[in-house]
Amino acid sequence: MKFNSILACTVGGSHQPIITAYNNLKPDFVCFICSEPDPGTKKRGSDVMIEGEGYFIKAQHTDEKATLPNIPTQLGLEKSRYKVITIPADNLDGATLFIRNTLADLKLQFPSARIVADYTGGTKTMTAALVIAVLETEEIDLQLVTGNRADLVKVRNGTELNSYANIDRIRLQRAMAPYLRSWEHFAYSEAADGLSIIPAPRDNVLAVQLRRARDLSAVFAAWDRFDHSWALHLLEIYAEVIKEELGKHLGVLKYLIKESQRQTPLRILDLWHNAERRAAQGRYDDAVARVYRLIEWTAQWLLKSHCGLDTGNLKPEQLPQGIHISPGQNDTLKAGLFISWQLVEKMTQGPAQQFATTQLLVLRSHIEARNLSILAHGFSSVSREVWEKLQEWMRGIFLPMLLEESKAVGIHQLPPQLPSAYIWND
Repeated sequence: MKFNSILACTVGGSHQPIITAYNNLKPDFVCFICSEPDPGTKKRGSDVMIEGEGYFIKAQHTDEKATLPNIPTQLGLEKSRYKVITIPADNLDGATLFIRNTLADLKLQFPSARIVADYTGGTKTMTAALVIAVLETEEIDLQLVTGNRADLVKVRNGTELNSYANIDRIRLQRAMAPYLRSWEHFAYSEAADGLSIIPAPRDNVLAVQLRRARDLSAVFAAWDRFDHSWALHLLEIYAEVIKEELGKHLGVLKYLIKESQRQTPLRILDLWHNAERRAAQGRYDDAVARVYRLIEWTAQWLLKSHCGLDTGNLKPEQLPQGIHISPGQNDTLKAGLFISWQLVEKMTQGPAQQFATTQLLVLRSHIEARNLSILAHGFSSVSREVWEKLQEWMRGIFLPMLLEESKAVGIHQLPPQLPSAYIWND
């Protein structure tokens, strides 16, 4: 026999909601979720509604005598077409775990059938447990039996109807939440990978929400790995959606890939934000390595823009008195970080020259700390304390100098850090 539909329902003290749920769905198999016997009084749980013998159910709550048999008998259900499981009536953790496992078993037992869970009957804890379990289990519909009420106690008999609970939004948000929390520590790639494996909701609006979250995570994952062109390609698709919150980011991204006088200093500042993101993840060696490159790159940019010098291919006649560089391969002269800053001191004027005059010894001490890193020439890891000292110096001394130099090309402030929260869930 092929099973097309399965009903899983919590059972309480009223038979009518279950009768209505069954008659409306006409399932091929029913799983009755009942309460265990009370541990204090030993009074039998709601499984009596399924397995009790004789006539013990009242047709109406106000009837003096019971005139109805158990629920399967009323429905004409054969033993092979239903099963009974019992769970703790008021233990939410235990009930949720048991129901979650039961739903998983039903999916395995009936892989091609539609499974509907009805949470009308049972204790409040059983109801909560079923709803939680369904939210955590894909491809199961949730419904309740409702109708007209004459009071606050119960639905009036004869007016009951199945009503499907729209849980797609809740289910999607629960599925997305752990991945979107990755934004808090700038783990955009982790977010994008996780969101990409969530099945697309049937509702088009929800599907758009999922796709947007996945794409924006991919945008900043690409930006975080310096793939600015791909990041811009994706971000421009959502320009209208994010213009208020991310308009500045979009503008910065365009300059990062556009050849202009702003490109290099913006890339240097972008590298600083990247270093801070690595530090926020506790990856201090990576952060310091990026700062080392940033400091070296800044000197290279200054010498190129102020003096037309290429530190990777210097001529002997370009070197000022007191600066000596040993020839490398093919007799080329290349200036490393520290010599590049010595050249800045001797060959430029302005904020950078003043910085080099007063900060070269401090710069050397930071370089030595970096050189001990396993990512440089040493064998130890960079501590948080070492990073924090470098970060303080960068923020207080180096970056203000860099921004002063960048004013000449129209950069007057530090661009914004990439977002640490996803806010486009509406």
